Amino acid sequence: MKYFFKTIFFVLTVATCLTATAQSYYNVIKYGAKNDSSKLATTAIRNAIDAASKAGGGTVYFPAGKYLTGAIHLKSNITILIDAGAELHFSDNFDDYLPMVKSRYEGVDVTSFSPLFYAYKAENISIIGRGIIEGHGKKWWDFVEGYKEGQPRSKWQTTFDGLNKDIILPDDPKQMKRGFLRPPFIQPMFCKNVLIEGITIRNSPFWTINPEFCENVKIHAVTINNPHSPNTDGINPESCKNVHISDCHISVGDDCITIKSGKDAPGRKMAVPAENYVITNCTMLSGHGGVVIGSEMSGDVRKIAISNCVFDGTDRGIRIKTARGRGGVVEEIRVSNVIMKNIKDQAIVLDMQYAKTNIEAVSASTPIFRNIHFSNITGEVNQAGYLNGLEEMPIDNISFNDINFEAKTGFAISNSNNIEFHNVTVNTVLGPSLKASKVSNLIVDGLKNNKPLPNTPVIDLTNTSDLFLYNAFPVKETVTYLKLNGAETKNIFLGNNNFRRMKEAVKKEKEVTVNIEIISGDKGQ
Repeated sequence: MKYFFKTIFFVLTVATCLTATAQSYYNVIKYGAKNDSSKLATTAIRNAIDAASKAGGGTVYFPAGKYLTGAIHLKSNITILIDAGAELHFSDNFDDYLPMVKSRYEGVDVTSFSPLFYAYKAENISIIGRGIIEGHGKKWWDFVEGYKEGQPRSKWQTTFDGLNKDIILPDDPKQMKRGFLRPPFIQPMFCKNVLIEGITIRNSPFWTINPEFCENVKIHAVTINNPHSPNTDGINPESCKNVHISDCHISVGDDCITIKSGKDAPGRKMAVPAENYVITNCTMLSGHGGVVIGSEMSGDVRKIAISNCVFDGTDRGIRIKTARGRGGVVEEIRVSNVIMKNIKDQAIVLDMQYAKTNIEAVSASTPIFRNIHFSNITGEVNQAGYLNGLEEMPIDNISFNDINFEAKTGFAISNSNNIEFHNVTVNTVLGPSLKASKVSNLIVDGLKNNKPLPNTPVIDLTNTSDLFLYNAFPVKETVTYLKLNGAETKNIFLGNNNFRRMKEAVKKEKEVTVNIEIISGDKGQ
């Protein structure tokens, strides 16, 4: 009998737990949604979310079928579960994203169209499942691309104007003055504990996954497919802390993953950095860049780890970009174990002159790039790398370790300090493997070109100071390993190089008057 009562108690306990679990699911069909897309489901979805929220939280469930909806606003402790076979089709009627809400557009804080999925100051929110969310972005794209300056203001632009009279404008206010800002697909703002997992996303009107000012964000096993289309970036976590992006597959019309922290004066006013990001095990196909930092980085970007990714077909691999006027610091970046193929432009870009401007005094609006390190990267690319600092603020402390590129052209570096190459091979079709100008404190350790070109040095330096070149062992076809140019070239140190098979290991142009110092064991020099 005692065993009988224990068994009954156990069964009742399990039943209670199962009932509680079942009650935490809010099937949108029970709230009036149609899964044949015959009726706009926005109100039904809102009612399901409200019911779950009133109960303290729960899962808003979309079973298989097609749902037509406008903007969906999440609340704390809400999970959106889009099951396998379910498709959420977002309306392309712009009115379905009114009223306008607090948002951020390209690093500027505004009030604009509601994002398709939106949350504001919520905690513990999720969008998960094996289903599809479809943004139907073409109408948005067409409006922007067909816009002509001076055309009559639409009702949406008039509404935007009224709500944004006192916003802080970026240096180039063109977009803000146009007043028609497409909504991001998924934009949680000032949220904590955000999970986006498993879903497939298509045809975003604008940036696809765009957390803003969030903490503890996980984006896992998401597939994003946007066609050739304007500004349809994949994943753009901006001014967030503790972000983990993993196992995603991205093919989009702009950058695949972009890290940002606000633009110009608006970004510096908010002063919220993007920090503690991990990006791993992702594949990036079509897109302007694989992983891009900036150019909106005025609130700082720091402590970023990118690893174990494949870029195949993007315009660039890793791109870090800014311009005078942005301000902000990009630092403590690590990129490792990356394979790049069919890269149309550069494998690695650090460009501080993304917009061309004149030299100016160092101030709060002067950007800074420093402490950025690349290792274990293989690629078939157009150009190996491009580092372009500012004369008043050179790029500082950059290293390349265990890199192997097949490239049309090699590395081009200017206005940079404390640059290191260790065990780097760059086989070029045109020009040297490394070309540098206005660089100081350059360490080159074992740089190789296994396919040297006639009458072309492996390394070509102009106005470079404090070079330490060692462990070079050029292949026998190499005629000149190092060429020195410029009257400002000085403090050239060589050590432990094997040049004995070369006719002219080091070539100095006549304006180079300094002597080369051999500090240990060079052979054939």
